[in-house]
Amino acid sequence: MFKIIGKDKVTDLLRKLSDRKIFVPTERNGVVTYQPFDADVMLDFTNSQKPPKGFFFPQTEKLFDYTTEEGKITGIKEPVLPDDQVLLFGARPCDAAAQNILDSLFSWDYVDQYYVNRRKNAAIISIGCTDPRDTCFCTSMGGSPGSSEGADMLWTDLGDRYLVESCSDKGNAILESGGDLFSDAVAADEEEGKNVTKKAEDLIVRTLDLEGVTDALENAFGSDYWNGFAKRCIGCGVCTLLCPTCHCFDINDITTKGNSWRERTWDTCQTSYYTIHASGHNPRPEKSFRQRNRIYHKFLYMGKNLEVVGCVGCGRCIAGCPVNIDIIEVIDGVKESMESNINKAEDSVKVKA
Repeated sequence: MFKIIGKDKVTDLLRKLSDRKIFVPTERNGVVTYQPFDADVMLDFTNSQKPPKGFFFPQTEKLFDYTTEEGKITGIKEPVLPDDQVLLFGARPCDAAAQNILDSLFSWDYVDQYYVNRRKNAAIISIGCTDPRDTCFCTSMGGSPGSSEGADMLWTDLGDRYLVESCSDKGNAILESGGDLFSDAVAADEEEGKNVTKKAEDLIVRTLDLEGVTDALENAFGSDYWNGFAKRCIGCGVCTLLCPTCHCFDINDITTKGNSWRERTWDTCQTSYYTIHASGHNPRPEKSFRQRNRIYHKFLYMGKNLEVVGCVGCGRCIAGCPVNIDIIEVIDGVKESMESNINKAEDSVKVKA
C-alpha cells in the first residue's frame, strides 16, 4: 500500500498521533539524536550519532526492587511494565533492520520481557537514505538505503513529499489516523521512489564480501593476526557502544537508605574487566582476545545461534573509532591471512613431496 504525504504535512501528522510518545531526529550542538517531539522535526540528516536501540534496550534499566534482612533477600518487587505507546520517527533503514536482529536475540533462549514489551508498544517510521555516509556499507549486509526491514512504515524522500509504504498493522493504523493528510500514490511516484533508492545505493562505495568469512574465522582463532589491530586499540569500547546490534550488559545491585534494586547497564566486551570471573580469572586478558571476540560474535557466533549476521553496515564503529580501526579491513584481512596460511601449507607439502 503506497501513499503520498507532503513534507509540509509531517508536523500535522505527528500532532494527530500525539496520543503516544513521539521521538524525532533533532540536532543539538551539531549532534543528531532522537528527542521528544514538540514542534520541530529534522528531516534532512544522514544518521544519528547514536543508534536508537536505547528506546527498546535502555542504557540503564531497573530490573526489580528488593528488600533484605540480615544480608538475605526477603522480597522482590518487579516493576510494572509500561504500556505507553511510542513512535520512533525517522529511523534510518539500517537501524530499523538492527531491531530485527535484537528481536531474535532477546527472544532466543530466554524471552526478555522488558525488551519485548517495549517493542510491542512501539512503531517505527523509517525514512530511506538519500545521502549515505562514506562509512556506510549496508548493501554488503543484505540491506539497502531503501529497505523496509524492521520498520512499520518506510518513507522515501521525493523532494517536496514522501512516498509512504505501510509494512505492518501498526503502519496501517498510522495511515488511518492520518486520514486525508495522505493521498494515493500513482505509478510514477513508485517509480521515482525506486530511482531514489537506486541512486542512494550507487553512492555507497564501501563493500564487504562475506563469502568465506565463516571458514576463515573457524581457522583463525589462534592466529597471531589479531595482535596487529590490538596494538592500535585503546579499549574505549566506542565501537560497541555506538553499534545498533551490540547488546552486552552488566548487572549491578544498588543499595541506598531503605532501598535496594537490581539494574542492568550497557557494557562492552572491549574492556579488560568485562570477563573477569569471581575467582579473579580473566579468559580474555589481552586486547587481541577482545578484538577477536567482537568480530567472532558478529560474524560467527550469532550466525550459528540465531542465523543472522550481527552487523547492518551502518559504519558507526568505523566513523567513531579514535584509532581508525576499520571493521571491513579486519574482515578482509583475516580472510587474506587464512588464505595465505593455506597457500604456505600447500607449498610446504609440495616441497616435501
